[in-house]
Amino acid sequence: MTDRAAAPGLLARLHALLATAVPLSLILLSARIGIAGVFFKSGLTKVDGDWHVTDLAIMLFHEEYKVPLLPPEFAAHLGAYTELTMPVLLAIGLFSRFAALPLLGMTAVIGLFIYPAAWDTHLTWAALLLLIIARGPGLVSLDALLGLDRASR
Repeated sequence: MTDRAAAPGLLARLHALLATAVPLSLILLSARIGIAGVFFKSGLTKVDGDWHVTDLAIMLFHEEYKVPLLPPEFAAHLGAYTELTMPVLLAIGLFSRFAALPLLGMTAVIGLFIYPAAWDTHLTWAALLLLIIARGPGLVSLDALLGLDRASR
């Protein structure tokens, strides 16, 4: 057997080893917690100690973010509370596919209208959210424990 003929067999065995060494549930758990952290930290910057949306956050929606179609006050509240609730659901793996959808929508709005130059960051966020939407939350989730996501069992 030549070295060239042996290479595909060796690569196939290495691929199989790596596929079993890193379970999909670990990847999904990492994706859920990682993207949840990004959005939750952003949400915390928009509220005060009593969890009220700050005047600064509303001003940013008026002057910098300028989200299309939504009044700035409404967009500030919607953005802040979405960033504070959906990540919690993602982190614990409850209604995970549903929780990823509004964050994917926010990512699209941010990437297209607010900070288009940061497309690479937003593409990374979108990839994590799409992975969760497509594959579910994985076995380490309340969705799997409660039988709410058949793909996660």
